[in-house]
Amino acid sequence: MNLVMEIEQKSQELSQSIKLLRKNGINLAECEKNYKMTLTTEALRLKTEGLAVTLIDKIIYGLANVADLRFKRDVAKATYEANLEHIAVIKLQLRLLENQLAREYGAAGKGNL
Repeated sequence: MNLVMEIEQKSQELSQSIKLLRKNGINLAECEKNYKMTLTTEALRLKTEGLAVTLIDKIIYGLANVADLRFKRDVAKATYEANLEHIAVIKLQLRLLENQLAREYGAAGKGNL
């Protein structure tokens, strides 16, 4: 595969990854919202049931529904961050390919003089 085709392929991959980042960002925000809302609801429920406020913080994170939503939020965050890292890697690969193309084009241009 020649350099121009590789650059084009990486550019398309970058565009797709950016679209995926938007989707993953929305998913992360939704997971965060659900987690925070459930956390607040459960804290208020525990307080209403008479549990000491100082114990709520120790108990609430062990509740199954809260722990499940926290897990989903953490997975969404890891996916989002992996997507960001993938974009950074593609950008680096593009720069390397473009530099290589510039060197080869520059070397070919000098040979014609």
